[in-house]
This record gives sequence, structure tokens and C-alpha cells, in this order.
Amino acid sequence: METDKIKLEVVTPYRQVVDEVVDEVIAPGEEGQFGILPGHTPFLAKVRIGDLIYRKGNQMFHVAVTNGYSEVGYHHVIAMLDAAELPQEIDVERAERALKRAEERLTALSPEDKAFFEERTALERALNRIYIARIR
Repeated sequence: METDKIKLEVVTPYRQVVDEVVDEVIAPGEEGQFGILPGHTPFLAKVRIGDLIYRKGNQMFHVAVTNGYSEVGYHHVIAMLDAAELPQEIDVERAERALKRAEERLTALSPEDKAFFEERTALERALNRIYIARIR
């Protein structure tokens, strides 16, 4: 592999979603987005619900991701996530139904309820999936 490229792997417990050689990776980290270029200093980071972006040449690609971890090496990034979907795989109607369910359930809960955080996470996942699906 060229030293000015990054091998990107995005995996879930069920499948490998991305296996590409890319120029740049931007991931949603626990404390904000982080960017990776070839030769980056190795590190581990938590990944949160959001838009994982990778660039090949002048073209940008998006992946809807949920929580997990990213291991960054000098020329290799592997994101190990609970779930990840490419924009063309997202069922927007299903995501909109999930969003509506989460909104309805949240109105009946207070932040003191354990279910409140589960529903808020479901709401974030649904919003992210809708956003990523509409990018394409």
C-alpha cells in the first residue's frame, strides 16, 4: 500500500461495512470529530453516533455509525462499531418511524428515568440515519 494512503476498515459484530484504501478519515469522537491523514500518530478513540466520512481523491463518502471504538495506526484505521450503514442501505421510512416512536416516548419520560437515555439514544440514531440517507 502507498504510504500516502490509509487502509480503512469499518466493522460491526455482523459484517464488514467498509474495506477501502482512502486519503482521509473523519470520525465522530466522544469529544468531537477527529480527522486522520496518512502517517497519523497511533491512538485509540471512542466513536459516538454520527457521520463517519472518508475521502478518496476529491470524492467524499459517508457512513452512519453508532457507538464503538476506533484504532488508528500510521496507515490503518479500524472502526469497531455496534452498527454502521452506508447511505444506500438505510430505510428512511423505518428511520422516520423510529424517530417518531422515540419522540413520543421521550415526552412521557423525565431525565431521571432509565428509559429516558435509551430513548434519547434511539432518537439520535434515527436522526443520524435520516441525515446520512439524505446526503446521497
